[in-house]
Amino acid sequence: MSGRGGCRPSARTEIKGSFMTQKKKTHLRILAPPENLDEAREKVNRFQRAKMRRILVFVVILILAACGTYLLLDNQSYGHARTSARYQGSISDTSSYVQFADGIVRYNRDGVAFLNKKNEEQWIQPTQLQNPVVEVKHESFAVADNGGNNILVFTEEGLTGEIETTLPIEKIALSDQGIVSVVLRNESAPEIVTYDATGNILVELQTSPGTTGYPTALELSDDGNMMAVSYLTLDGTGISSRVIYYDFSESGQSRQDNIVSSREYEDTVMADIFFMGSDRSVVVGDSSFVIYRGTDSPEVEKEITLDQEIQSVFHSGRYIGFVLLNQEKSGYELRLYNRQGEQVVSRELPGKYSNAKIDGDEVILFDGDRCCIVTASGIIKYEGELDIEALEMFRAFGVNRYYVINVDELRVIYLTK
Repeated sequence: MSGRGGCRPSARTEIKGSFMTQKKKTHLRILAPPENLDEAREKVNRFQRAKMRRILVFVVILILAACGTYLLLDNQSYGHARTSARYQGSISDTSSYVQFADGIVRYNRDGVAFLNKKNEEQWIQPTQLQNPVVEVKHESFAVADNGGNNILVFTEEGLTGEIETTLPIEKIALSDQGIVSVVLRNESAPEIVTYDATGNILVELQTSPGTTGYPTALELSDDGNMMAVSYLTLDGTGISSRVIYYDFSESGQSRQDNIVSSREYEDTVMADIFFMGSDRSVVVGDSSFVIYRGTDSPEVEKEITLDQEIQSVFHSGRYIGFVLLNQEKSGYELRLYNRQGEQVVSRELPGKYSNAKIDGDEVILFDGDRCCIVTASGIIKYEGELDIEALEMFRAFGVNRYYVINVDELRVIYLTK
């Protein structure tokens, strides 16, 4: 029995003892805190700055690539005008069109309508105007009956006021707020009357051909406080022009007849006036133009004599444009000046165009189905046919895209090689 009942441990007892004495293994470690916490933070900041620099460099490269592509496309000459979209409209061969705000104004004897850029009527105002003319600003426009007695003032939302004059309308000027100044025809002497948008008289000026002269041009500043008038006077066999600035704000109340500036021009007719922003205005004569600067008392900043006969003048907030009759060569010349009176473009034009306008950094000229587009850098971007008789034309969103409207449709065209 002693041999069978010895003390030798069993195999099961040995395995159990082995499990009890084995240590549990783990992958977790307790890190000692860094000796210098500021140094660790600086490493993190350096990493983040390096990451931001890489992102910034990538963004700059993308912007430069996009700008380079745009400039490359924008400063090339193109040979074809293709149609990308057509929007049909109501047919009327008596309507006129003008760009305004984010759409187009259509006007004729029977009504004024505002169209979106798909040629859809947003609203329409019935009218009875024998000879409608339009004056457009950034935030408002007015349609007057030239030779009649009615003026309608609009914004993008619709009619804001109606004005009825006592004498026939000869010329109108408009401010952004809807203030209207008009030259009214009179047998003895014309009158200049300023109205608010609802028809209330704000200012009345009496003119005299023998003293002040006959008003040939007038314009209002954007805020409606300043009015510039050019008067034509006859002295024996000679003519002269007098340009007067009236200030109807509080600062001009202390001046006699609100006159804050007056200047004479001998042997010339100053036939056009327009404001360029809040601090500059331009007076255009038959062979020169004058830039005035100032808000309280405008003074002459620069006078430029033109060596060619002026055919037409147009402007934007940045540029002054002229189409001149080229006397040395056959044809016409386009000249573009900046607000300081510095010449930036002089290009011969391939033909005569009855319409000219500045849209952004481009001059758009069109006549019937012919068109010429010249950039502010002097490149003739396009010269050719549009395959549509254009009554109005302006730039569309995107590169080399334009809206062209005629009596029955609005087209979106794009230029190609």
